[in-house]
Amino acid sequence: MEEVRLMKGNEAIAHAAIRYGCDGYFGYPITPQSEVLETLAELKPWETTGMVVLQAESELAAINMVLGGAATGKAVMTSSSSPGVSLKQEGISYLAASELPALIVNVMRGGPGLGTIQPSQGDYFQATKGGGHGDYHLIVLSPATVQEMTDFVGLGFDLAFKYRTPAMILADGVVGQMMEKVVLPEQRPRRTDEEVRRQCPWAACGRGGRDHRNVVTSLELDSAKMEVNNHRFQETYRRIEENEVRYQEYFTDDAEYLIVAFGSVARICLKAIEDARAAGIKIGLLRPITLWPFPSRRIAELAPRMRGILTVELNAGQMVEDVRLAAPGVDVFHFGRMGGMVPNPVEVLDALKQHFTELQ
Repeated sequence: MEEVRLMKGNEAIAHAAIRYGCDGYFGYPITPQSEVLETLAELKPWETTGMVVLQAESELAAINMVLGGAATGKAVMTSSSSPGVSLKQEGISYLAASELPALIVNVMRGGPGLGTIQPSQGDYFQATKGGGHGDYHLIVLSPATVQEMTDFVGLGFDLAFKYRTPAMILADGVVGQMMEKVVLPEQRPRRTDEEVRRQCPWAACGRGGRDHRNVVTSLELDSAKMEVNNHRFQETYRRIEENEVRYQEYFTDDAEYLIVAFGSVARICLKAIEDARAAGIKIGLLRPITLWPFPSRRIAELAPRMRGILTVELNAGQMVEDVRLAAPGVDVFHFGRMGGMVPNPVEVLDALKQHFTELQ
């Protein structure tokens, strides 16, 4: 029988982490995602599953605890919001270069700087282009519902371990704070040390009868060997781009105009599209679920049939650059809000009419 609960997106992250069999969470409070740590503290999984939950002294400490736990093959995670994730970028780059699986949750707030505590999607560049130094990518999942906040914990961990690379859940503050019904997954047992050793033969968890030591590091002083490492990383990213693109489409079969939006904004746009179609305007929606890898190929397939494309984002215009690259020759415009002002469906329709004069 399904277990249905009413909870916030942040709370759902905590419940899903425990039920996945997560070994450790290391974080630091920051609005609007503090309920992740607060819920874990309330649930006390260390008494039920043995999961470690630790409030670190800083974001820097938290991400380096994740690095240490991931190096042993454990399923470990952290969560934060925009300025906190900025502080974690060096550690995230280390994770990527060390080929370590980990889950990072960013419930975005407005910036730059400390900005505001209101919702935003201003970290798209940071998440999808590699916020730290070096040539690396994160797998980036964008939830639009509290149910997806739940589901993407398991998916994020599974993809991270499949490709030995960090994965990120990039949620805006709306999804983190709103409450919806959620179907919780069944409890999975945490892996035993023997299972970790068998599933992660690269892990630094003792020799265990091996005739060699596993060394986990992001450092390579020999430039030729570092070149080999980087080619291996890029091959992994090519495989991810080939196999892990995820998106949803609505009303694209006969659409003359296309909206591209992610996260909570996609839900607002869907309502705008329903209103537009009631008025005889044929608009479709493509919602990227993976922001990286981005559904460029599908947008390129749809673009020639469109009279124009509008991206709607809670930022100054970030994803719009990837849409323009995927749809050369098509008019692509951006409509957005910054600093926590969430657009409504009427504003989305007004933006469409402003950019595409034939709709006026």
